Amino acid sequence: MKDFFNPYAHGFVRLAVATPLVRVGDPQYNLDATLELMRRAARDKVLLAVFPELGLSAYSCEDLFHQQALLDGAEDALQSLLVKTRQLRLAALVGLPVALDGRLFNCAALVCQGRLVGVVPKIYLPNYREFYEGRQFTPGDAARESEIELAGQRAPFGTDLIFRLAEQRDFVLHVEICEDLWVPAPPSSYASLAGATVIANLSASNIVIGKEGYRHQLVANQSARCLAAYLYSAAGQGESTTDLAWDGHALIYENGTLLAESRRFAAEPQLAFADVDLGRLQADRMRQNTFGGAALRHRAEVERFRSIEFSLPLPAGKLLLARRVEKFPYVPSDAANRSLRCEEVYRIQVEGLATRMRATGAKKLVIGVSGGLDSTHALIVCARAMDELKLPRRNILAYTMPGFATSTRTKNQAWQLMRAVGAAAEEIDIRPSCMQMLKDIGHPYAKGKKVYDIAFENVQAGERTSHLFRLANRHGGFVVGTGDLSELALGWSTYGVGDHMSHYNVNASVPKTLIQYIIAWVAESDEFSADVQRALRRVLETDISPELIPGKQKTESSVGPYELQDFHLYYTLRFGYAPTKVAYLCWNAWRHKYSLGRIRKWLGVFLKRFFQLSQYKRSAIPNAPKVGSGGSLSPRGDWRAPSDGNADAWLRNLAEVPAK
Repeated sequence: MKDFFNPYAHGFVRLAVATPLVRVGDPQYNLDATLELMRRAARDKVLLAVFPELGLSAYSCEDLFHQQALLDGAEDALQSLLVKTRQLRLAALVGLPVALDGRLFNCAALVCQGRLVGVVPKIYLPNYREFYEGRQFTPGDAARESEIELAGQRAPFGTDLIFRLAEQRDFVLHVEICEDLWVPAPPSSYASLAGATVIANLSASNIVIGKEGYRHQLVANQSARCLAAYLYSAAGQGESTTDLAWDGHALIYENGTLLAESRRFAAEPQLAFADVDLGRLQADRMRQNTFGGAALRHRAEVERFRSIEFSLPLPAGKLLLARRVEKFPYVPSDAANRSLRCEEVYRIQVEGLATRMRATGAKKLVIGVSGGLDSTHALIVCARAMDELKLPRRNILAYTMPGFATSTRTKNQAWQLMRAVGAAAEEIDIRPSCMQMLKDIGHPYAKGKKVYDIAFENVQAGERTSHLFRLANRHGGFVVGTGDLSELALGWSTYGVGDHMSHYNVNASVPKTLIQYIIAWVAESDEFSADVQRALRRVLETDISPELIPGKQKTESSVGPYELQDFHLYYTLRFGYAPTKVAYLCWNAWRHKYSLGRIRKWLGVFLKRFFQLSQYKRSAIPNAPKVGSGGSLSPRGDWRAPSDGNADAWLRNLAEVPAK
């Protein structure tokens, strides 16, 4: 793949918000300050830089805006900017006052390599509290002209413009100015329905107590509602402090997520940039069918937009991604958020199980406990569900069922945990029944030969589940499943009468990496006694293994490291990314631990197992509560796929990933 190590090759665009230091009423000074930051942005391979409202004149000029010298000076500054940036590989949005037909408009000008691409006037003019813009300016939608002569060029003019980049068709830009965002129905709401993926806001926005947090809320929510990137750049130092103060607050959000932010109250020019994932935005729009429905409902507003195409070569060559890629996409990196996530998932699981018990009238639960991660987590969910229903924990019928390769450690852990939570605990040795089945099917192991094939493994897994179902019949309960989302994705379960099946599975949409953190969270909380907490910590220290074959059998040596496979699952399931992009993101997140070659190897294993080998298992899975937007694999929920599909298209795409 050409330019694999370049974010632009994977649907990212580098966007910046800039806050120069200005001088009130001095366009030449402000031109120089703007040029300095534009050149800096170009060196950083930025595609678009957004500057504050009326930045070429300064915002706080008040009645100076009616002085011809200032208006001429601002236009001259724009003309100089166009001349001086002809060789600059960068587009920029700059603000200036523009006189047209006896009216004055507060405008944003899109400039790109010496071309004035278009001019957008502000629609909503605040005339309340400290604002008095209605005194100087006219609302943009009052303009009669659709083109303008400005700075020596003729360009499209109006509030109905969206700008499309020829070199990256997913980059579609809409511009609004400050107050346009603060109204009940911002213009960007309709522009996004018309295809805009990037919204830029040139703002002045003085600072008062609490406004910084409110800006975050506005920008985050609008970017999320529009499924778009939102760039907000507010005026900073140099604006008049006659009655106001300014903090130079600039933000970049992508679908509700903060990517970059300027340092407020800075005494030097600020440039903050991030790589925005246009592919993520388009993927979300494609899946969220109500987005298209809204475009249909608001067809009149959508169809009024004019598309203006412009050209700008994309940066080539190696370029580090200017964006943090979390190693564990299912697990927040921030400790406080991680704790909240663990608690939320745990509560959802408990509520799902408790609700099913109420609906069925069941008073007892049957569960197999191996001493490993998944059954441990399912057991503590069962215990808390019993507490919620005010039933005794002795109604949890917990069984540990050692087989031919069960270790002393995991068996002891299972006993410690079952006793600690207060379940009715028993041990059933499945080896005699397994040996009988091995004899019945003529397996070499029954004749003393050390043959440890898939039949040998699945006889044990099947015997365990078969026992649990019959125990549920015997005692009037139902079987709680323990298999997790990661195992479902990889097909790492024994189909039918095996760990694939249960009456209700509390773990089915929780990935392995998150289960580890939830158990750790429970172990540190006051949910259970100290005995339970100690047992949980021992489980966390144990290697992940099915313990079906004598010797050291490690799951991750067969299916790959779960930390990688959960990463691959998230971006494949949540966004539908091509393997090349998944590998690129994984390399950015994990390159200090895994080589690109190893990432490619295990991604290949994931693709083969996920798309070709395992769907028939997922097409017939028990009920389970969905816990997160990362998706579930239920055929009744997030994932409907053919059981007889193949992985060829994905593997061909993966082949484009370089070996190193």
